[in-house]
Amino acid sequence: MPISLILTVLLILFVLTMLAKTVRVIPQGRAGIVERLGKFHAVLKPGLHIVIPVIDRVLPLIDLREQVVSFPSQSVITEDNLVVGIDTVVYFQVTDPQAATYEITNYIRAVDELTSATLRNVVGGLNLEQTLTSRDQINAELRGVLDSTTGRWGLRVSRVDIKEIQPPVSIQDSMEKQMRAERDRRAAILTAEGQKQSDILTAEGESRAAILRAEGEKQAQILRA
Repeated sequence: MPISLILTVLLILFVLTMLAKTVRVIPQGRAGIVERLGKFHAVLKPGLHIVIPVIDRVLPLIDLREQVVSFPSQSVITEDNLVVGIDTVVYFQVTDPQAATYEITNYIRAVDELTSATLRNVVGGLNLEQTLTSRDQINAELRGVLDSTTGRWGLRVSRVDIKEIQPPVSIQDSMEKQMRAERDRRAAILTAEGQKQSDILTAEGESRAAILRAEGEKQAQILRA
């Protein structure tokens, strides 16, 4: 193969490679950060964009859609010194790709750590009974703190949900015994009510039967007379 042909093929491949690096298509719901000579240059929105090869570098795309992250169970100490396990789910969205890239190294991990710290502060001021019955209050406080703090990271926290609260094993056993006793008590009440109604119906039936017998005897006496 002639050297000129080889050079031509290599030149064509080089041009095609440069063109591929020049044209960038950003899909819907994503954003790209462009660094020019190592410094922030622009945010690429969904659509077709032209960048300068070698000089410009496009960082990994950032997802702008709402994300749902379920964090593992956190051990939290209540005001009455009981350890409970709490599972949380955080709904958030990246609103500022530049801040999410340069203000924090890993925003998902940061949200996890912030959620754990805030949860310890909130639940630490509640006893076990309040913790078990105040999920809406805890969710609201968590969301308020997270949203105000993560704003400078380019995030917006829209919702925080507590999936499950696990009391200590000893407390769970006590709660199960209490629930079992309550079920037994209700069953006994229902049984007593049923027996009472049965006795009433039996007495009413016997009374009516006696009346009917008396009426029949009276009519028979009249007929015999």
